Amino acid sequence: MLVYFRLFKESFSFAINALRNNKLRTFLSLLGITIGIFSIIAVLAAVDSLDKNIKEQLSGLDSNTMYLAKFSFGPSEVPLWKRLQFPEVSYNEYKYLKSSLDDVEHVAYQLFVKRENIRYGKELVSSVNTVVVSNEFEDIQALKFSKGRFYNESESNSGKAVVVIGDEIAQNLFGEFDTIGKKVRLYGQKFTVIGVVKKEGSGLFGDSNDISIFLPANYVRNRFGDNNKNMNHIVIIKPDANADIAELKADITQKMRSRRGIKPDEINPFFINIISGLQDAIDGIISTLNIIGWIISGFSLLVGGFGIANIMFVSVKERTNLIGIQKSLGAKNRFILFQFLFEAVILSVLGGVIGIILVQVISIIATAALDFEFVLSFYNIFLGFALSTLIGLISGVIPAISASKLDPVEAIRTGM
Repeated sequence: MLVYFRLFKESFSFAINALRNNKLRTFLSLLGITIGIFSIIAVLAAVDSLDKNIKEQLSGLDSNTMYLAKFSFGPSEVPLWKRLQFPEVSYNEYKYLKSSLDDVEHVAYQLFVKRENIRYGKELVSSVNTVVVSNEFEDIQALKFSKGRFYNESESNSGKAVVVIGDEIAQNLFGEFDTIGKKVRLYGQKFTVIGVVKKEGSGLFGDSNDISIFLPANYVRNRFGDNNKNMNHIVIIKPDANADIAELKADITQKMRSRRGIKPDEINPFFINIISGLQDAIDGIISTLNIIGWIISGFSLLVGGFGIANIMFVSVKERTNLIGIQKSLGAKNRFILFQFLFEAVILSVLGGVIGIILVQVISIIATAALDFEFVLSFYNIFLGFALSTLIGLISGVIPAISASKLDPVEAIRTGM
């Protein structure tokens, strides 16, 4: 064991000497493995961070939440021209489903509308994400408030001119002053601020609640009507915890077909989108991104591996005389083999460590600059070390074998 420790120490010394004596050559060799490890770990860390942030965004939603609409959240076999002919989901259908469905916890109604400007005195926030929903939306989204509350059922049904605003909107309009009860202008009318949503940070799916405002769907319906072409309608259904999702989906389908008078041979002129299906689609995208990252980064690793192999062949050639002397003094083949193999691994791991450090530094900078949490997990750090070690072994094994098989007499003669 002591022999191998001394061998490791000697190999490390040779590697350091190689760095000192052949700075440019070693730098170019290390650059290849550094870029390779950096590329793979950076891609994996970015994809893991994206996956983590997406799941955090979806964690506030029940994975079985359903979205009934004329459009699909994912690919569809129904041609686009046919989908464009589907009628919007109506407010009356929302009321019908709310009163007739079993095994549901909440049913909400939402209108997708264009962005609006909101003003308080001289302060103006332009192009604000405007969320037009019924009161049940609060429970489905599990909204949390730093001040005030969401509008209640009575305010929602009557379409009262009340508004709930995001944290960033509140800061831009009111600063440190109290917001509850203040009058803001929206749609050319005064709205009373009744709540401020708790700060949550940037969002991945659309706009964050921090830069959104919420107002009753019936206010917009009363003002603009149900047939406005600039609005899209959707019904959000949150099932009970113990509900049979397939059965509930079939029940919704049957009720909608019956209410609309759809014939048995006609397709459904609506889509029931489920969050769990969206999560599956996201998992598929994440897997694809990982594969693409591995393929692209694999070329960098290949170049890095050839760089390590090249420097090891040169090292063997430069130290041929020394190898001959070592073998003539009784050094066994495996001693020479491990000596060069350790050196290759040390050089490769050194490049890998530099690559991992670069990823960590860039992750810290990107997290601070983009308000997006980049995570370098222990698994990815371990993977970086493992890959660099493996590349060192693979790249160094052939030069090490060739060195170990040198004839001592020929090696000394060649090196003289």
